[in-house]
Amino acid sequence: METINGKLLNWASILDEKTREQAVMTAGLPFIYPHLALMPDAHLGKGATVGSVIPTLGAIIPAAVGVDIGCGMIAVRTQYSVADLPADRRPLRESIERAVPLSAGHNNRKVLPTAAPRVAELQSRAAVAGFDPARYVPAWDLQLGSLGSGNHFIEVCADENDGVWLFLHSGSRGIGNKIAQHHIGVARQVAARLKVRLPDPDLAHLEEGTSEFDRYIAELRWAQHFALLNREEMMDRVTAQFAQFVGGPVKELERINCHHNFTQQETHYGKSVWVSRKGAIKAEPGDPGLIPGSMGTASYVVAGLGNPASLNSSPHGAGREYSRTAARKAFTLEELKRAMRGIEFRASEAFIDEIPAAYKPIDVVMQDAADLVAVRHKLRQLVNVKGN
Repeated sequence: METINGKLLNWASILDEKTREQAVMTAGLPFIYPHLALMPDAHLGKGATVGSVIPTLGAIIPAAVGVDIGCGMIAVRTQYSVADLPADRRPLRESIERAVPLSAGHNNRKVLPTAAPRVAELQSRAAVAGFDPARYVPAWDLQLGSLGSGNHFIEVCADENDGVWLFLHSGSRGIGNKIAQHHIGVARQVAARLKVRLPDPDLAHLEEGTSEFDRYIAELRWAQHFALLNREEMMDRVTAQFAQFVGGPVKELERINCHHNFTQQETHYGKSVWVSRKGAIKAEPGDPGLIPGSMGTASYVVAGLGNPASLNSSPHGAGREYSRTAARKAFTLEELKRAMRGIEFRASEAFIDEIPAAYKPIDVVMQDAADLVAVRHKLRQLVNVKGN
C-alpha cells in the first residue's frame, strides 16, 4: 500500500497514469473523509475510478456509485463434486442460456412464478420510497431475472477440493442504469445552478439535507435491492437447471450475495460518512465476499479482514488493462478459444473484449489484497455463460 498526496491510499501494484490521475482528482474533493482507498483492480471509470472506495461527508457523487447500481456477485456451494458431473457440459450451458435472458436488451416475456413475490416486494418498496419505477422503464418487472451483457456472466466452477459452485455476476439491469443516469444528470444541473467548479462534470455531487439528495438515496436503495433480488432469481433458475443436469436436488451448503457498486452510511475514523464502493466489496472482519477473475481464470471466495485503512473494503475482480475497444483491436477469437481451452463456453467474437489478457492478472490482484481479505476457496471455471 502506498500513500499519494496524503488523501489517497493505493493498493494497486498495476496502475496506469490516467487511472492514478483520476483517483488523485477525486481524492482532492473537499468533502472526501478521511481518504480515498484505491483497490488493487483499479482502472479508469466514468467520473470516478472503478475499484475505488470513496467516503464523503454530507454528500454523495452519483457517478461514483456507478451506472449499474448494486452490481455484484452471488455464489452457491453445492454438495456435488466434479466427478458427479456428466462429461459433456454443453447441455447444461444451453439449458442455462434458455432459462435466463442473457443480453442487455433481453427481458423475460412474463413475470415467472419464482419472480412474482420478488416483484411484489419491489413494488411495495417503491411505494414506500415514493416513486414509480415505470417512469424509468415501463417493463422493469420483466428485467428481474435477466443477466445483461459486458462482463456479466453465469458460471459453474470447482474449488480446490473439486467441490462444485454456481457463480454469477449481474446488477440492477436497465432500470438501475436509468435511475443512475437520471441522478447523475440532476447532480450536474445542481452544480451548474450553484456555479460549482468541478475538475470533471461527472464528479457533481448532491448535498445531504436537500430534496435531490433524499430522492437519490431512496431510489438508490431500491435499485440496490433490485440488484440483489435479480441475482437471487437468476441463481434459483441456474440451480434448477443444474439439478436437472446432474439428476438430483441441490443442497445449498452456502449462499453468498454481495454488492460491489453501492453506497451506505458507515462510521470511519470517528465520523459518519457515506461510503461509495465503485467496484469494491465490503470486507469487515469475517464478511463473506466474492472476487471473480476474467473469463478462463480463477475466482475467489474470501473473508474480509477489516483493514481500517481500506475502509473495510477489498477489490471486486481483476480490473481491466485494455479498454473494450482496445481489446477488440489487440486480440482475436482464436486467442480467446485458446484461453478458454477445457471450459464449456459459447465461442463468439462478441466476447473478444472479455479475453483474460484484457484484464489484470487476478493472482496479482489477490497478492495486492493480502491485507484486505483472506482466501477461503480458489475456483476454476467448468462452464461459462455470457450475454452479447
